[in-house]
Amino acid sequence: MKKQYISYRDMMDFLEEAMAKYPDLIRLQSIGDTHEGRPIMMVTISQDVAYADLKPALLYTGTIHAREWIGIELAVSFVQYLLDNYPSNPDVVEALTRNTLYMVPCLNPDGFEYSRKHFSFWRKNRRDNGDGTFGVDLNRNFGINFRQSTQTNSNIYGGPGPFSEPETQAIKQFVESRDNICVALDYHSQGNVFFPAHKFNHEAEIEGTDLNILCANMAREIYKVTNRQYGIHRGKPPANLIHGSGREYYYDRGILSTVVEVGSRNIPDYLINMSQSVDENIPALLYALRTTIDYSKLAPSRPESFSTKEITANTIELVWESGAEDEGCYYQIYRSETPKAPCTRDNLIAITSQLRYTDKQLKSGRRYFYNLRKVNRVTRIKSPFAPELKIKTLLERDEFSFTLFPSPEKIGYVGELTRGNNAEHFGHNSLFIGVNKTKGICYGVIDYDMSRLPADAKIKDALFSLYPMNRVGAKIENYGEWSVSILDPDDISDITDFEQIHNATPIQTLGDAIDSDQLTQGIWKSWHFSAMEKELIEQQLEKGRLLLRLQGPVSLPMGNDSQMMQFDIGYGRFGGGIHYRPNLDLIYQRKPYQLAVGASACHTVKAGAVEASKLQSGYDANGERIFGVVDFTLPRMSEQSDVVFTDAYFVLESASLTGINQPMRFLVEMVDVDEPDFEQLTTSEPIEFIGYEVSSEGLAKTARQTFMFDSSARQYLEDCYDQNRAVKLVIKATSASRQHDAVVEWKTDSNDGTMSTQLVVEYIERRKQPLETPENFRASLEGGMVKLTWDNPEDSDWVGTYVVRNSFHPPRSPFDGVKLYAGKDGYTFDKFGNANLAKYYSVFNYDNVPNYSAPASLKFSSDEITPVEFDEFEAQDEVEQRYRQGD
Repeated sequence: MKKQYISYRDMMDFLEEAMAKYPDLIRLQSIGDTHEGRPIMMVTISQDVAYADLKPALLYTGTIHAREWIGIELAVSFVQYLLDNYPSNPDVVEALTRNTLYMVPCLNPDGFEYSRKHFSFWRKNRRDNGDGTFGVDLNRNFGINFRQSTQTNSNIYGGPGPFSEPETQAIKQFVESRDNICVALDYHSQGNVFFPAHKFNHEAEIEGTDLNILCANMAREIYKVTNRQYGIHRGKPPANLIHGSGREYYYDRGILSTVVEVGSRNIPDYLINMSQSVDENIPALLYALRTTIDYSKLAPSRPESFSTKEITANTIELVWESGAEDEGCYYQIYRSETPKAPCTRDNLIAITSQLRYTDKQLKSGRRYFYNLRKVNRVTRIKSPFAPELKIKTLLERDEFSFTLFPSPEKIGYVGELTRGNNAEHFGHNSLFIGVNKTKGICYGVIDYDMSRLPADAKIKDALFSLYPMNRVGAKIENYGEWSVSILDPDDISDITDFEQIHNATPIQTLGDAIDSDQLTQGIWKSWHFSAMEKELIEQQLEKGRLLLRLQGPVSLPMGNDSQMMQFDIGYGRFGGGIHYRPNLDLIYQRKPYQLAVGASACHTVKAGAVEASKLQSGYDANGERIFGVVDFTLPRMSEQSDVVFTDAYFVLESASLTGINQPMRFLVEMVDVDEPDFEQLTTSEPIEFIGYEVSSEGLAKTARQTFMFDSSARQYLEDCYDQNRAVKLVIKATSASRQHDAVVEWKTDSNDGTMSTQLVVEYIERRKQPLETPENFRASLEGGMVKLTWDNPEDSDWVGTYVVRNSFHPPRSPFDGVKLYAGKDGYTFDKFGNANLAKYYSVFNYDNVPNYSAPASLKFSSDEITPVEFDEFEAQDEVEQRYRQGD
């Protein structure tokens, strides 16, 4: 197997030959020597390479960990790709004309050769530590957040001090001598995931959107080749997972930086897995090189103050501010329905030179994610992105929503080989789903309490979301799938019992399963319920529970020890908190009440005469119109709540048709007149038309006709109800030919006592206006955390208060930022934020719809320096523990 991989000498020979053949394109140099005297080779590639240092540059580093051979393999293959496609491929020409590639194919030559010849799993360099041990983990030897350690035998030993190693010294000196480096990609294995850099703040950073979109667009290029999906995961509070890495060193210098973890093994089958990994990453790497200029000093500045002005059920108005050098630029707006989505032509919804844009035809109660950047009209260089805007549209007037979160004792996993401890897995950090040799088969269990939903709820939309936090235990390519099933809670007496969960027969398995190539880390996975699955939720309302089982593969091929996926539950010391809990987001409607109202008055209005208690329409002897006018008075339907009309229709029945020799049609209009008056009815414009007109032929066949109110007419009808105004309808005849003495007599009541002329409304009780804004919103520093307090309202419709944080602007909606709290208390703490950083907070009151109030907002900034303490990672699985220790 190893013979199929290149050696360090092979790499150097290839690069020397390439430079000799393409001297204007390639420059090769050593930036230092290792402990064992090997040169650390840097290859520079750019059109007119003599001017390479003047162009925006991408820095590629590979194989900093000796056993992670993908770095050197991809580097050599990518150089060959550039040579093969220059100058025939315009994308390659553009990339090399505008940008420079600095590439260190192997930053750990000594360790790599030791791994290749002696010990495949070797990770560190080959420093003699002087105590019988060898090696420093070079990716723990950089100066940012370096951790001192004396455990020289550890696979993650960071060395005696920061930059103590010749390899890290070499790359440090090179980077610090080049101010044109804009993007850094550090290639590792394994995990099929991007790990963008962070500043250990565990808060959004201004470059966070740029990093996520760069990774998402690269992931899209990978997906186009092999359909494999890469995750994007920056880590989350409060665990501090890495110290002294190159990624954070580059980021600290203002370079967009990410680790790319490729494949699911360090040294896989070359012909199948390694070649696949190389092939799928070449287009992604080319994309990154092409777009490096967009993050350089040549790019327009980032758009400012990107926010919303108005949000409705179907529209969102976006606004932003112009910058000093915006002249000559236009804006691109992207919309996605998931976070960390790519920004490509597929989801580019607008190009505009304005400072606002209204997005229309959206779905109610849906989350949308917007991204904005500038483009220079002449150079076509793009700016960095404004911080991503997260929005949820309002509900339609007849909709309610509810988000279900499991309580800690109702979410966990059960393991085949951990039967005695399965109860302890509930509410503790993570779900392990799949199979490994330590735990055996494992299932996730989530038991949702449905009792807070009304029994008559008609589910309109249901979305189950789960956060994948670690896929390192899923090691086998193209093996197994993960899915979610609904179980009958009556079959399960103990949700912590492995046998009961294992043997349960699912009522239904949701949507599509996730196969191993589609497993992602750090990107929410969601399942939209089908119509049949939504009916199953309604059936579970009667039982008050919705029991879900998450399952993965249940066996392992020979020679493998794990195919296990880890998901967050939002609980436990190392859970991600409230905004990482698996949730079931429901939009539902209520069964409406129905009310039939008889006419309070009927009039026939003719030229010069009004006849009460009689209802006719048509034409008189002079060919003048005869109008039928019907008044309705709606009774009070609820004294406790607002009323929303979900449907309405007008029922009319003809008693006789007289003198109609030519076709006629009859229509119904809603009018606003004080008294029936022929002149007013002839000249006034109707407020609304009701339904469609009916023909005289249709009346002759079917005397009873129904005229449906459309949404606009229903709204006016509802306004009449709210304002205690009578509803006035006019029945008007129309004809293509002039008619005389052509009249329809309409029934006003029936012989059997039922109403012939009636207004039927269907309605629900639902609050329509939001509550008042919270008062006395304040922030203070307490125990190293930001404490937020406010006054709760004295309103019977108040359900709770929602608190959200945003690092860049005051949140204008509850979903524009990080959720910190939702409930009935008058205070909360920002447990995961860094109190040393300025930020914005908003608080909203909400009712049971929920309608959210206008926000009370504040900017928090403290001069007091608060120490930030990082918790160590606590592994729950032996495989995970070995991985965290570099094994």
